[in-house]
Amino acid sequence: TDLRPLDILSEVVPHSGLARGMRVFQVQGVRGFQLAASRPRALGFPASRLFIHCDHFPEEFSIIVTLRVLSVPTKRNEYVFTLMAEESPGVLVGLRYAPDKLHFLFWSQERAGGWQTCVTFPNVSLSDNQWHTLVLAVSGQSFSLTVDCSTPTDVVVETPFPTSLSVKRASFYLGNRRRRKGLFTGLLRQLVLLPGADATPRICTTLNFKIATLSVPTALQDLPVKPASNEVLKYPYETDTKVTLGSRPPCTKQEKAQLWFNASQRGLYLCNGSTWISMLEVKQRLDYVEEYQNLVTNSETMGIEVFTIPKVGLFAATANRYNPPGSAIYKWTDGKFVPYQNIPTYQAQSWKYFTIGKKIFLAVANFEQNDRGQEFSVIYKWSHRKEKFVTYQRITTHSARDWEAFVIEGEAFLAVVNHREGNNHNVDSVIYRWNPRTGLFETNQTIPTSGAYDWEFFTIGPYSFLAVANTFNGTSTKIYSHIYIWLSGSFQLFQSILTFGAADWEVFRIGDRVFLAVANSHSYDSGMLAPSNFYTINSSIYELNITAQMFVKFQDILTYSALDWEFFSVGDDSFLVVANSFDGFTFSVNSIIYRWQGYEGFVAAHHLPTVGCRDWEAFHTAEGSYLLYSSAKEPLSKVLKLKTT
Repeated sequence: TDLRPLDILSEVVPHSGLARGMRVFQVQGVRGFQLAASRPRALGFPASRLFIHCDHFPEEFSIIVTLRVLSVPTKRNEYVFTLMAEESPGVLVGLRYAPDKLHFLFWSQERAGGWQTCVTFPNVSLSDNQWHTLVLAVSGQSFSLTVDCSTPTDVVVETPFPTSLSVKRASFYLGNRRRRKGLFTGLLRQLVLLPGADATPRICTTLNFKIATLSVPTALQDLPVKPASNEVLKYPYETDTKVTLGSRPPCTKQEKAQLWFNASQRGLYLCNGSTWISMLEVKQRLDYVEEYQNLVTNSETMGIEVFTIPKVGLFAATANRYNPPGSAIYKWTDGKFVPYQNIPTYQAQSWKYFTIGKKIFLAVANFEQNDRGQEFSVIYKWSHRKEKFVTYQRITTHSARDWEAFVIEGEAFLAVVNHREGNNHNVDSVIYRWNPRTGLFETNQTIPTSGAYDWEFFTIGPYSFLAVANTFNGTSTKIYSHIYIWLSGSFQLFQSILTFGAADWEVFRIGDRVFLAVANSHSYDSGMLAPSNFYTINSSIYELNITAQMFVKFQDILTYSALDWEFFSVGDDSFLVVANSFDGFTFSVNSIIYRWQGYEGFVAAHHLPTVGCRDWEAFHTAEGSYLLYSSAKEPLSKVLKLKTT
């Protein structure tokens, strides 16, 4: 075999075109084979075509598969491939999957009669209509499965893979075991056998892990070129798509993969099952910003959260300072936010909207005790019957500033920032894990923080990160904020960055580049000579350096007690807007929109008059794009409309 990759899939495809029973489909921009059930034997070839110099299967090897699996009924198994002797119905080597499981089969002939061993990998969720790349590495009794370059799952069994498995008079069968039953119904893009090595390091070198490639048949590579004159495409591909004209149609699971052409805006859109994604349109550019709505709030607003409840509408929740009257939820109605629900809160700092399965939640971070002297923050659950949020779970917190919700490896988490306990700013903030059995959040991990203001969760490839904005340790705001990485079931320190009263982290991507911006609010140190202005300081943007495996400073921007960054896009242009709150003399300070200018970095583009600006939220409706800002100094927030050309 010369330890070269052996492309099983390519062997089934004749040079003159496609084999009978094979069709090419393109889904999500990626092409794969669909197999027909009528002629399973036509999707096979003799093993001798791969094993030219040796008639034994490798003792150590990797199998690399890229596939897109459709929903598989319970108790049904589908075969990705099999290797079978011509005179026997038994499977010498095979790979099959069932709902949430993957099975690797092999035949051991070292004892009289032989027997088949099945190595099972549980909790392998492939039936999500997405592309996935699997790497199965086999060595003796050890079997390792890596899905989309995530953490490998290792299984050790009593029976080792045979050292001399004969493949004489045996054939490979693609997507079946020589019978129609168990035929593979999804799309197959890559099926490669790599003898003598673990292929994971060779595969996991790209950012698009789900379609990482070692060897792909020619018919599935780049899109076919335009044929000359009346020449027929050598590898035609198909897609089950229709185009709708006129006003915006619904986009649900039934319309997934369908197209909509908006003639008025000259745009072509694709339904992803919930929203219309722009595929081709005349790109808009931001021209200017205009005041659209004065939103009178219950009291000064510390934070805002804009969210959409499917089939109900667009909402904005304001975290208001005083109770009564508490905080409010507004619903977007006839192009404006109107009051929808009031909720008792206690100097609320922020809201966080999140979902777990079909459950919809909204968590508030309360900064002060309630009327009974109890200090807790509250998770509310959306009642479909009442069409209101109702109290679901109370969690003890300490001057809570922020909630962050996220999912890791299918498990839901909720992290709270505890700012201080009494006069002690060096306290633990807490990460809670959702217990599906009890239906409650339970303490999972505590992390020491210093007067912290904000959590920011983000992922890069298969890795999950959580950044905390540490603000004040009791004597100084010049302290380190930390970035943590999820390893072995908990968050561990990844990098520390010196910040100055950090109030917010904002992660964003421009192309393949990953950035992290910090809002520095003020510079104070009890042991140092006071600066001329505590509040006029640089906030910084950091960029991920893949080689160094750390964030490095990209740009400093002069800000005035910055409390929030918000990233948004208009057409092909990227923007950052900063919440400037105080310049040392007045709360009436311009907040600024910065435009991404490539090599120049972010350049000031629009100066927006604000009063004690605390938080920004960008949102979109069918009528256009908007910014909403909250004021921590007056009971008035503003909706601004982005005017485009």
